[in-house]
Amino acid sequence: MVLLDGKLLAKKIRDEIKKRVADLKKDGIIPGLAVILVGDNPASQLYVNMKTKACEDVGIYSINHRMPFEVSETELINVIKMLNNNPMVHGILVQLPLPAHIKEENVIEAIDYKKDIDGFHPYNVGKLLRGNPLFYPCTPYGIMKLFEEYNIELKGKDVVIVGAGNITGKPLASMLTNEFATVQLCHVHTKELQEKTKRADILISAVGRPGLIGEDMVKEKSVIVDVGISRVNNKVVGDVDFENVAKKVSYITPVPGGVGPMTIAMLLYNTVKAIETSGF
Repeated sequence: MVLLDGKLLAKKIRDEIKKRVADLKKDGIIPGLAVILVGDNPASQLYVNMKTKACEDVGIYSINHRMPFEVSETELINVIKMLNNNPMVHGILVQLPLPAHIKEENVIEAIDYKKDIDGFHPYNVGKLLRGNPLFYPCTPYGIMKLFEEYNIELKGKDVVIVGAGNITGKPLASMLTNEFATVQLCHVHTKELQEKTKRADILISAVGRPGLIGEDMVKEKSVIVDVGISRVNNKVVGDVDFENVAKKVSYITPVPGGVGPMTIAMLLYNTVKAIETSGF
């Protein structure tokens, strides 16, 4: 069994980004990322702090806009418009989820697609289906980079993704299909899930339900990617029963240290790409 070490690969990518940022600064360009956090959700606060620290580590200028839970959709969109027009800001990220009184779709559409480093704007989502968006969503992009780093063949492989969310499942299905994998996207209404996962050459779980994927649900010598993150008894765990599943498969990501570090690395990558490809 080989561990898909996202922490190690993320460091490699971040070191490359640090060099690219240094070159940009020589030309008088300081990459800028604006992160908007609405409310005081502890998990969201943790993610934002991690992203801020990662920016500092590679030399990206980070601006945090922390807004109260009660902020109106109009007020939030006005802040986004201000950032769209700020030449010092090259990437904009709105931390999800948003409070129920704010329509997520409207907020995402308000972001200039050339600064949409999350890859969630309809422009980038549509271009993703054709295989050429300005920005790939960070978590799926990080997973694809892991496959590339470990020379995992995708063409012709049977892939099952458990979790059909807009952040990971749906965009990852498109990215894998563009690499000629045969993809099955499963969700809460999928019947006989175990029968499907047992046939997968590559199994990806992005649900956030501890122990969802057990040893009896995976194929011998398959590739397992665990995107789920939960806290059980003060310990961070994924969707996969790692200890038992790892004995059966050829490749597997750990939690933590697998997909999480790659997500942040690709966020930094997209921020620098916004400068290099969009004429800022």
